[in-house]
Amino acid sequence: MIADDSAVVRGLFARWLGEVGNFHVVAVAGDGETAVAHAIRYKPDVMVLDLDLPGVDGAAALPHILRESPQTGILLAATLNERNTRIALECMTRGAMDIVSKPDTRSGMTLSLEFRSEFLSKLGSIAQNGLKPRATARSSEVPATAADPDQIKFAPLNLRPFVSAMPRYLVIGASTGGPRAVAKVLFDIGEGLSDLTVLIVQHMPPLFTASFAEQVSSHIGVPAREPHDGERLMRGTIYVAPGGRHLGIDRRLGHIVARIGDEPPVNFCRPAVDVLFADAARHLGAAVMGLVLTGMGSDGTDGAGALRQAGAAVLVQDEPSSTIWGMPGSVVRAEHASAIVPLDTIGISIRSLVKGVQLP
Repeated sequence: MIADDSAVVRGLFARWLGEVGNFHVVAVAGDGETAVAHAIRYKPDVMVLDLDLPGVDGAAALPHILRESPQTGILLAATLNERNTRIALECMTRGAMDIVSKPDTRSGMTLSLEFRSEFLSKLGSIAQNGLKPRATARSSEVPATAADPDQIKFAPLNLRPFVSAMPRYLVIGASTGGPRAVAKVLFDIGEGLSDLTVLIVQHMPPLFTASFAEQVSSHIGVPAREPHDGERLMRGTIYVAPGGRHLGIDRRLGHIVARIGDEPPVNFCRPAVDVLFADAARHLGAAVMGLVLTGMGSDGTDGAGALRQAGAAVLVQDEPSSTIWGMPGSVVRAEHASAIVPLDTIGISIRSLVKGVQLP
């Protein structure tokens, strides 16, 4: 289903989907009320949802759509400005799976092969990775004490044992579905964040990352920002990779600092999780813990291997709680995971490890 206020854009998206041949457009909508009504009637597998709909806008329509058709995977579509970026991030914490940034002009949208490729790739990933109901509660509505680490059960796979050292750094990689997952993990770690330096690579466009850091900071009450190159990394602070640039770690003048680079993409990604994880392994060793959350692709797999060789532990989100189990699943299949943990218990597990409580 396609919901967009422009008939031209609706027609363009429908034509692209028809040319691919893997999708059947069951309905289109030009406003939010119609989008909700069609979601109730057709229960689409995937919906393209414009944020700037007349009447009931996309953000207001989203919770109604997910309540009436919880299996529908939502791909947000919007021309990104400061306002839409903040709204889109909030929507992704409430259940939208991903966003595609529409070019500023109609001709740019029609002629941009890069946009067309991104649009079809993200829709294809949502469809191919399986659609399931997603929780839409905000992270703050889930108590940090919801899980007992003594009751956490790990799948009988070839997992790597935990190290005895308490982690002082936490490096996180996430993609599709990541904003909600990252926010929940950090909220659940709670007071444990004061003993950690946290670095995050979340695949998202450049405009998003600064707003994402601001949202995280206001949500959990811990300083969060995009670091500058050479900035000394401090405990009790969260650093988010700037969109379109790699975030790594370096040691300069005896201090651990952020490294910001414009090297070519790794795994078609910039920033790339592998870059952060590899630097963390090189400079931090067993003092760091890696965490791979929901996302498509395999970014983070090689970096997780480097962390394991350096003596660090690597947690991955389990499949049932992941929007897409691409990145975590790849780490598990490569046998680099120390534990496979449901989203609801990741934060409390990390908090226990920071306090020196070893998980089973």
